[in-house]
Amino acid sequence: MAEPPRVPPEMFRFTTTERADLHTAVLHAFGEAGERLETALTVEQVRERLRESGWHAPVREQELAATLKQLAGWGLLDVIFNHAGSFATAEEYERKNLHYSLTRRGEAAVAGVRHAMAALESAGALQTAVLDAIADRLRELDGLLRDPGPGRDRRIFTALQELEGHLEGLRGNTQRFNGELQRLLRVEGADLATFHEVKAATVAYLQEFVTNLEQRGDAIAAGVRAVAGHGVGVLHARALDGADLPKIPGADHATPWLAARRARWEGLRQWFAPEEGSADLRPRVRQLHDVARRAIVSLLQVLDRITDARRRSSSAAADFRTLARWFAAAPGEQDAHRLWEAAFGLGSARHAHLGHADAELIPAGVPWAQAEPVEVSALLRSRGRTERMGRTGRVRDVAALRAQRRARAGRERAELEAAWAALVTTGAMRLSRMGDLDHDTFGRLLDLLGRALAERPDSTGFRRAVTSDGRVEIVLRAPDDGAVAVLRTPEGWFRGPDYLIDVRSLGEARGEVRGGAGLRGRAAGE
Repeated sequence: MAEPPRVPPEMFRFTTTERADLHTAVLHAFGEAGERLETALTVEQVRERLRESGWHAPVREQELAATLKQLAGWGLLDVIFNHAGSFATAEEYERKNLHYSLTRRGEAAVAGVRHAMAALESAGALQTAVLDAIADRLRELDGLLRDPGPGRDRRIFTALQELEGHLEGLRGNTQRFNGELQRLLRVEGADLATFHEVKAATVAYLQEFVTNLEQRGDAIAAGVRAVAGHGVGVLHARALDGADLPKIPGADHATPWLAARRARWEGLRQWFAPEEGSADLRPRVRQLHDVARRAIVSLLQVLDRITDARRRSSSAAADFRTLARWFAAAPGEQDAHRLWEAAFGLGSARHAHLGHADAELIPAGVPWAQAEPVEVSALLRSRGRTERMGRTGRVRDVAALRAQRRARAGRERAELEAAWAALVTTGAMRLSRMGDLDHDTFGRLLDLLGRALAERPDSTGFRRAVTSDGRVEIVLRAPDDGAVAVLRTPEGWFRGPDYLIDVRSLGEARGEVRGGAGLRGRAAGE
């Protein structure tokens, strides 16, 4: 596992000081000047570049000098003395003699700030076009590596750079989109209409991305293995020759360049085609597929809850909140009691009028607490009335329904018999000789072919299968000549291998299929 990067402690300190805005603006001005190939600036030029970059607040001379000195102390700026210039006064010497330029650490700090701000402003995306571009570059590299001529090295370098750029874009966009997706799953929007539209659009977006994602991942994995077959070292060596790195005595640019290429290639393999010895053998693109599928399920569940909430006129929580407001607005205690009774159904006891089955056994002066209990119907609590004995319902006459079901079963049986009769052959024949079939018979044929192809072939190459009711058997063998059969039905046409088939009813004699022959006969031309 790669170690985490070590950031120099002073590299981004300029963003945390009291004058962080001025420090950042000065470094941004140096970055803008570097894009115009201005490598060094005087104090006056720094002030001018600040105004051009949008800093219009007044900056005193001492404040700007202190800022430049502080940035130089953090190792972000270099101070250069221009001894070749001519100066009329000592003040002019101090103002124009010193030139400032970004160090490598300063260039990295400017790039880091720009990258951070771009990441804050950008939105993640799942772009299938990037996956297709990665597959195209891998195919191109495979073709270029087949040509050993040095004239291809420059194109190998540019193709490798494009491949790494696409991979970096895929990783960054995927990471940002996954973060936004997880935040979306946690957000509960106040505007249910807008919230519903956003999540519905996200589900559609994810479903479009997941479609054919596995095929695209497999195509990229095949391209990675094809390029690796030429040798990753050969790829990087030829790309290095085409990179035209500066050859400066005492400086080794090739070693870190090759190390960066190897790291990028390893990242590509982890995404699409991990090696056998790697810690995680599952490609990250598969993990991305799982994350997208789980997010679709979660979003659909949230959408269902939103739809249910919109369908209901109110919820229990909303009812209780409304009731609490009514209690708070009640004029007095008696009004609150009446509201309580109306809300929770408190009133006179509904069972007080019930009496014992034999009232003469219970004297009128016996208190209710000492009297025998009275049976109370459950309907009195739920419906407000006691049970009543009614007439027994009439038994429904189902003779007509049974007749309809028997007739329908007879028709279905006749259709099934007709389909099997149309499919039963008098011997081995080619599938193409079936000719035109109606849609139901064609469905039965497909079922038979599927059952036969699901079985393992025997030593002679035949496959045998029987229908679920055990009435029809099919014996099938693949064509030796690679012929193709076309069957036509009212719903369309079917194209597939011209199998040699023998369909029979198991009521027939079964002694004809024995030994190595496997089929009752041979089709014409076999």
